[in-house]
Amino acid sequence: MLEYTAYFFNFTIGVLVFISNAYAQTAPVADAGIMGSLTTFLPLILMFVVMYFLMIRPQQKRQKEAKAMMDALAKGDEVVTAGGIVGRVSKVAEAYVTLEVAVGTEITVQKNSVTTLLPKGTLKAL
Repeated sequence: MLEYTAYFFNFTIGVLVFISNAYAQTAPVADAGIMGSLTTFLPLILMFVVMYFLMIRPQQKRQKEAKAMMDALAKGDEVVTAGGIVGRVSKVAEAYVTLEVAVGTEITVQKNSVTTLLPKGTLKAL
């Protein structure tokens, strides 16, 4: 038993002598400067640019068109409201529009509830 212990001890010491210590290497610290910061934030900047062109810009364009349509409403225009009511504009005020939905039947709705301006003669075709 003593022989085996001595053999194991010698073997262990021999192995430890030939195995060198492995120390972690430190990476050289380079001054990243402006390019390092730019490449770090480039994906984030690119994502905001894509979101602007895919979401924000088209929405602003639709809002601009809707405002132009509401400002251009005039007596006799045929429109559809957000609730699906189809009628002819009989009176236009600053914030409200009066629609004639049937002969002698008029309703007053907010201007921003008008969603679509129909071509002339659409009500006769219905």
